[in-house]
Amino acid sequence: MDTNLTLDEALEELVSAEDFLDYFGVPYEPTVVHVNRLHILQRFHDYLNRYAKEMPADDGERTAIYKQWLSQAYDDFVKSDALTEKVFAVFQNVPTADGGMSSFVSLDKVFRS
Repeated sequence: MDTNLTLDEALEELVSAEDFLDYFGVPYEPTVVHVNRLHILQRFHDYLNRYAKEMPADDGERTAIYKQWLSQAYDDFVKSDALTEKVFAVFQNVPTADGGMSSFVSLDKVFRS
């Protein structure tokens, strides 16, 4: 990757969980990433949305924040698994009107960030 890119430009070139982990210098076990890549990236996205709403303008400061939350997202799946963490709505059971449980996700919620 071109080292002269801004953080935003570099982020646009990252396409896989491994790319993100490598770029931010987060050590990882390939087998953990192989099984949980989408979960790790979604958890990273969720952490940023929840805890880092006001991003500093400085690339160095933002890089440190991104690294912190990506590292935490990866660590979540080292210590646990996708079923336990329930990152995606399809893994989250909700009560139904008849007293049962459902993991149904309507299309309007699928494309919501």
